[in-house]
Amino acid sequence: MISSVLTGDVRQTLEQFQRSVDQMFQNFYGLPSENGRATPSGTGSEWRFSPAVESAWTDTSLTLRVILPGITQNDVKVSVQNNQLILEGERKAPDAFQKNAYTQLAYGRFYSAVTLPAGLDLNKLNCHLRDGILEVQIPVSEQMKPKQIQILTGEPQQRKSISA
Repeated sequence: MISSVLTGDVRQTLEQFQRSVDQMFQNFYGLPSENGRATPSGTGSEWRFSPAVESAWTDTSLTLRVILPGITQNDVKVSVQNNQLILEGERKAPDAFQKNAYTQLAYGRFYSAVTLPAGLDLNKLNCHLRDGILEVQIPVSEQMKPKQIQILTGEPQQRKSISA
């Protein structure tokens, strides 16, 4: 009898803890609930995944790296519009994580627009997805590449004026 009372107390405490965690996720993510439990993918609101983006410059190109763990080539679309690099797609939760799961990873649709600086050759943009990292390389246009200016020595020549 004592063991059944203790088991009931533990079960009640765990259920109360689970309700508290579910309520926290509902408040934080604005998730719909199902039987008092938060659901990560409902018809109304979805969890949002926001990929991390980093950039690096060289004299010849701009490189952007987008961290997209668990995303395949079919899950992401890359386009250029109005001098912005548009990344959109969806990070899908594994089947086992669709219901009654706890995760610290975010899933769902994502959209990111990166404003590109002037002087890039957008017609030669390249994208490669490998090991969950999308690498976008955009070459600098020839007009924007640094040019070495020759320095002359000696006295500058004076202009002769022609009088009429």
